[in-house]
Amino acid sequence: MDRGDKDLAFMLRYENVAWYEEGIVRILDRRVYPRTVRYEICRDHTEVAKAIKDMVTQSAGPYTAAGMGMALAAKEVEGKNEDFQIEYLRKAANTLSTARPTTTKRMRIIVDDCLEIAKNAIRNGEKVDIAIFEHTIVKTEMRYNRIDKVAMNLVDLFPDKGTIMTQCFGETIVGLMLREARKRNKDIKVICPETRPYFQGARLTASVSQDMGFDTTVITDNMPAYVMEKLNVDLFTSAADAICLDGYVVNKIGTYQIAIVAKHFGIPYFVTGIPDMGHETIDTVNIEERDPNFVLQAMGVKTAMEGVKGYYPSFDATPPYLVSGVVTDRGIFSPYDLHKYFKKGEKAELVL
Repeated sequence: MDRGDKDLAFMLRYENVAWYEEGIVRILDRRVYPRTVRYEICRDHTEVAKAIKDMVTQSAGPYTAAGMGMALAAKEVEGKNEDFQIEYLRKAANTLSTARPTTTKRMRIIVDDCLEIAKNAIRNGEKVDIAIFEHTIVKTEMRYNRIDKVAMNLVDLFPDKGTIMTQCFGETIVGLMLREARKRNKDIKVICPETRPYFQGARLTASVSQDMGFDTTVITDNMPAYVMEKLNVDLFTSAADAICLDGYVVNKIGTYQIAIVAKHFGIPYFVTGIPDMGHETIDTVNIEERDPNFVLQAMGVKTAMEGVKGYYPSFDATPPYLVSGVVTDRGIFSPYDLHKYFKKGEKAELVL
């Protein structure tokens, strides 16, 4: 049976997102890709958490890395008594899930699932690290297959020949929407704002798009208004780090301003993902602020005078009136009506 990452770009293949094997977790370092292909080697779960915090991997990458980190934590206490193992894994789950504050609620679902797998494996005398690893692969496969349905619904909105603007790096949805567009022979051009200060748009989204054979253009973060008007952008799309049930979309800083410009020009903005049961309103989201020194440099080269201050909120919140629709695996929903996504009695674990 084909894996969910079949025919996707190099960096979206499971082994290149995060992979547990022989007592280590290997994570493709997205801070230097594509100019350098290098893997961060993590020898305990705290190093995995640090890799997540330091943005060795971002977008959906931390969700896979967290599961692999739990497998590594299980290896660290292999052979200890049951109570010790479970308590150690509980602490590891907390360390991994809180590595980046904005996505803690989603990450908690993943590590808690791994903890339950571990408890069952311990009681059944199975190898706990392998049980968690195999569970993580199954969940990753489920996520890819689920996002593939999102991609199908999103590509329904693409013109047969048109220009799509993205923002930051939407991980799975980027590769899957392009794979679906290719299946349908849609002649799509992709425009990627660079997404400073980590340049995820320029390095990651653009690399995936180029790798998969699409006409790809990178623009700076202060060009979207001009480009939307002059290059006839048909649709703006992004993934989200959180989709609140009140319709606010939390995504990489800069999404809000592009959505404003899109609204001005009458260009639809469709966000992709699953609404978050854990975020009833935008007030429940903790917007992460990172090291301001990153704003004062570009890829390690200092650009500002000594003494100048930087400010680096990682995300912004786009209000629902700027969102044309939330594209999910169950169809396209109004940002004002996201509760309808959930089936009666459904648990949050089922909708990650």
